[in-house]
Amino acid sequence: MRIVIQRVKRASVTINGQLHSEIGEGLLVLVGITHADTPDDVKWLAQKTVNLRIFDDENGVMNRSIIDAGGNVLAVSQFTLHASTKKGNRPSYIHAAGHDLAVPLYEAYCAEVGKLLGREVKTGVFGAEMQVALVNDGPVTIIIDSHHKE
Repeated sequence: MRIVIQRVKRASVTINGQLHSEIGEGLLVLVGITHADTPDDVKWLAQKTVNLRIFDDENGVMNRSIIDAGGNVLAVSQFTLHASTKKGNRPSYIHAAGHDLAVPLYEAYCAEVGKLLGREVKTGVFGAEMQVALVNDGPVTIIIDSHHKE
């Protein structure tokens, strides 16, 4: 699994012109799932998501997690995180997991983050054409891949 975590002032998902989900301060997490992903990847990334110290403390140092900061999480599935650009200029998405594997793992990630966070994770709709809006705070953007553990 590969996630892109963005610390945000606010973020939202709109589908067919209708607001679907929104959060204030917190994290927007783009979630990409590949064929090799397992529930172990879900658990590892969920732990990283909620414990990553990227919120400022009273001294302006990034030393607080989303749990400490009391923010919310908006998680959006994004198969394009596994795009391969090795050959040519048209990305290949052959490494992205199909619906049957990706949906349960995406839902498990959202549920696990929600459990660890102690509140509901807002989501997009898997496979929908979504417009994602955000105000990146910092900007702080972190990419984490469970297969490389970085």
